[in-house]
Amino acid sequence: MQSNVKKSNIKKLVILGIIAIVSILCYSLYNIQGGFSYAFPKRLVRVGAMIITGVAIAYATVMFQTVTRNRILTPSVIGVDSMYEVVQTVIYFFLGSASIFVVDRYLNFGTAIIAMVLFALLLYRFLFRADKYPIFLLLLAGMVIGTLLGSLVTFLQVIIDPVEYLSLQTRLFASFTNVKSELLLIAAIILGIGFIFGGRMMRDLDVMNLGRETAINLGINYDKLVLHVLILSSVLIATSTALVGPITFLGLIVSNLAYQYLVTYKHSTLILGASLISIIALVGGQFLVQHVFELKTTVSVIINFIGGIYFIYLLLKESRAAG
Repeated sequence: MQSNVKKSNIKKLVILGIIAIVSILCYSLYNIQGGFSYAFPKRLVRVGAMIITGVAIAYATVMFQTVTRNRILTPSVIGVDSMYEVVQTVIYFFLGSASIFVVDRYLNFGTAIIAMVLFALLLYRFLFRADKYPIFLLLLAGMVIGTLLGSLVTFLQVIIDPVEYLSLQTRLFASFTNVKSELLLIAAIILGIGFIFGGRMMRDLDVMNLGRETAINLGINYDKLVLHVLILSSVLIATSTALVGPITFLGLIVSNLAYQYLVTYKHSTLILGASLISIIALVGGQFLVQHVFELKTTVSVIINFIGGIYFIYLLLKESRAAG
């Protein structure tokens, strides 16, 4: 029985892999204008950004949902995305679009990552103590702080100079058109380190699905594992957000589609499936943005629109199951 399920999942992963490859080839080669030698490398950089972003978000979301034991929550719930918007808005509000923190992409990228990771670490340091505070208090505090940060961003955007506001908007929506290859390399290195660190936790995460008490009885240092997963998730989300901008609902969509498509508890399989679905969604979404909507919208708008509908569907599904 397990052998049949394993073979079935391998076939499903192969299908996803083929669709992902076809999507990448279609996006990279379709309707190239302005010279192949000029346009093709730029498209490859964008594809690389989509792959890194998609894998990072899928990886972080699946692990995060395991430790929270909730398939509706994503790492964005603790306010990491909101912190990114705060950083960009504060830079534009106080320093302006001509600031070195805006002009220098390396400095902007590094500042955004450091701020988001420090925010998450401080949140974990003061609110995640298993002997006193449960993880759900951390999630609740993250949601409240994220809401407050969002209100701060809105307030600053209301009183900011209109010209600066228009320039700021390009930072607050995910876009793959202006990604620099140098930043892509840095993000790839961070993702690779995350793979090495997270790969050691795959079996422990499989055991964690059995519940806290059972996992502890089987020798898992549960609270330490939860903390490591939360930190790794924050780093991956911070990297993807700093690279292209926030995509709120992508993790929710791809993780739940992976759960439904792949009937397994193994995180290595689930993360691979979610990553492939994420790549397909991003590449396909960017293809629509460029060749159907003619760059009149962004891929984050499309994904957030579909993700919002899917989120409502999941809530209704969960409420019916509970009833």
